[in-house]
Amino acid sequence: MNIYSKSHSRDSRPAFWKTLILVVAIVVNATLIFRLFWGPQSIVSYRELVAQYADLTQEIERYEAVNAALSREIRLLQSDEKYVEKMIRQRLNFVRSNEILYLFTGTTHAGASADEGKN
Repeated sequence: MNIYSKSHSRDSRPAFWKTLILVVAIVVNATLIFRLFWGPQSIVSYRELVAQYADLTQEIERYEAVNAALSREIRLLQSDEKYVEKMIRQRLNFVRSNEILYLFTGTTHAGASADEGKN
């Protein structure tokens, strides 16, 4: 019986270490899986960053288009006198000496005045 008890105690030590290593491995894997899906550098965070990157890329493209249009307008204002005259006439309502400018204010309908119907 003494022989069985010695061999039994020798077998329990490796089983203990195997179990301990298995438990540690399971805990480490569980932690890694948790961080993979819900951590600060998770798949969810990555997808949010990809969406944010796409939005910012579109915004940059819009600003580049606006910038190109403004650059074109600056070049025209610096070099094209007819364009300068057109902008002055449109934006500042300037007229030539032989022209008459009509400015319409309010939203009255054609043929009806505000005083009609008051007798």
